[in-house]
Amino acid sequence: MRSVELFSGAGGLALGLEAAGFEHVALVERNKDACATLRLNRPGWNVIERDVRKVEFADFGSVDLVAGGPPCQPFSIGGKSCGFDDTRDMFPQAIRAVRELRPRAFMFENVRGLLRQAFSNYVEYIRLQLTYPDFPVSQNISWDVNLQRLQKHHHSRNRVDGLVYQVSIHLADAADYGVPQRRHRVFFVGFRADLDTKWFFPSPSASVDELLRHKYITGIYWKEHGIAWSQAVPAQLVARVAGLRTESLFQNQVRWRTVRDALLGLSEPAQGGGTYPNHVFQAGAKAYPGHTGSPWDEPSKALKAGDHGVPGGENMLDCGDGTVRYFSVRESARIQTFPDHYIFPGSWTESMRQIGNAVPVRLAQAVASSIYKNLKVLHGSRVCI
Repeated sequence: MRSVELFSGAGGLALGLEAAGFEHVALVERNKDACATLRLNRPGWNVIERDVRKVEFADFGSVDLVAGGPPCQPFSIGGKSCGFDDTRDMFPQAIRAVRELRPRAFMFENVRGLLRQAFSNYVEYIRLQLTYPDFPVSQNISWDVNLQRLQKHHHSRNRVDGLVYQVSIHLADAADYGVPQRRHRVFFVGFRADLDTKWFFPSPSASVDELLRHKYITGIYWKEHGIAWSQAVPAQLVARVAGLRTESLFQNQVRWRTVRDALLGLSEPAQGGGTYPNHVFQAGAKAYPGHTGSPWDEPSKALKAGDHGVPGGENMLDCGDGTVRYFSVRESARIQTFPDHYIFPGSWTESMRQIGNAVPVRLAQAVASSIYKNLKVLHGSRVCI
């Protein structure tokens, strides 16, 4: 099935779509360093290095899926939260792509901060525009007045719909889908209404309870890593662990993956190189309140990009002996579930920016696979309409 991806960055979402079965018609990205990463690792991909506002989507022909992660800075808790008034808000371009390409489905990803109360009306504006992409939004009035027009259209008994999508919004924690990282992301997923789909967001495949069970009841986690098993349970977890069974009630779920799981087989970062690419030590890590690094035996804290590479004390490993160090680029890539053969050719700060902005590959694959399977069931071998 054919897909077009916008705001491709370093390729986390693109790799997930590829693994799910989608064939990339084009990947649009304006940042030259990110494009260099994409071209180095996937020379066969059609990478279009251009501002999405200057892209003619009609040139791509018929596609099954439009996907992308519009820039998150307008909505990020760590940013200025200017939302619609931020010039980096690219949701209007995502909506334009849907309107012009008329795909069978779309998938857009963004930060959890988008669901804050301050943005609730704007999220509804995005949802209704994605529901009715053909609706004539006026450029001469404010977005909130356009929202009122869309709401009136939505509730009208006499509306002529034209192109319509069934749109749903979902909040997911990447750790619940096999990613060794607590990373909360919002997904806008839509299917064209004429398909009459019965799609549901994929159920979690991994569980914190399974991790607790493997740590404190069976000891399997420690045995897997060759570590002596202490049956002492942290005080804050005693009640929760006491309520767990020896065997899981949910046999289809595995345990959350941890930093130790993610870094298995990697030596300490080298001063000037090493066996694994991008696995170089970076000095300067410091812990301070609110930025204390990620412990070995939990999923990592969310990796961040920052405006100028790695922000402050983020993206660090808590070594367990009172010291911290930065994750290497390779370690960060593993935490974001990029494969080891995927190379980041830029500087440390640029590579960490790309990784911090990426969609975890496994999370992208889980969502994209559910869409792919639904489209295939609905229309058999028919690919595009």
